[in-house]
Amino acid sequence: MYLNLDKSFNPYMGEEIPFECFDFPGGESHIKISGSHSNEVTITHRIRSFNDVGMILLAADALRRMGTGRLELMIPYFPAARQDRVMVKGEPLSVKVMAEIFNSLKLDKITVFDPHSEVTPALLNNCEVIYNYDFIGKVMEDIGEEVLLAAPDGGALKKIYKVSEALEGVPVVECGKMRDVKTGKLTGFRVNTDDLGGKNCLIVDDICDGGGTFNGLAEELKKKNAGNLYLAVSHGIFSKGFDDLFKHFKGIYTTDSFSDIKDERVTQFKLEDLI
Repeated sequence: MYLNLDKSFNPYMGEEIPFECFDFPGGESHIKISGSHSNEVTITHRIRSFNDVGMILLAADALRRMGTGRLELMIPYFPAARQDRVMVKGEPLSVKVMAEIFNSLKLDKITVFDPHSEVTPALLNNCEVIYNYDFIGKVMEDIGEEVLLAAPDGGALKKIYKVSEALEGVPVVECGKMRDVKTGKLTGFRVNTDDLGGKNCLIVDDICDGGGTFNGLAEELKKKNAGNLYLAVSHGIFSKGFDDLFKHFKGIYTTDSFSDIKDERVTQFKLEDLI
């Protein structure tokens, strides 16, 4: 059975456990799980705040007190996965903090979708990763024309070759960027080829937040004579909307791992169709 804490997100399409949530006047969150359930339960949630993390902790405790034996967790977007190294003095190693919180629940399995790097599954106990291979395969089917795969930086480049291999050798164009680690400001992009000869390119990455990385890389790809440009990101935050992105990209693709996208120009795949 499944306890879907985000009631609009049911990735396994299984029988749901009823519950209600509310906040006390002092601001404390609370959950009340009702009805009987099986001895095996999977909690699912889309995490967008510390409150969402807290609700998972409360739900896990409630289920344990109700006698749940096997307890699993599915959080497709792992919080703080991008903060997987300390760049300057005074910063936390946020991904480790989050991992230790979830490890404290002693879960039988925790499932994440396309984590930012190998650090997240290395820190989590009993972690199972759902890779983005099927997602990108569906994106390419929807595009319906040949593309080169492109990744915006070194970290994503390591992953793009695994995607290429999983999709029977889709060619890759290597790209990169530079970032000031103190300010986070992007200082330049590069495409490691002289002329793309009008070939279409699909930029693949795990997260799109503001979109500056992808806009900058798109401009550089066009300078190298790229054809149509497409963007596929597993976790679409899109904090600055889509207008600037659609100045560069013919199509934008994501999943419902973070939220439900309302913009009809964006193609969003449901995780229930990818797992």
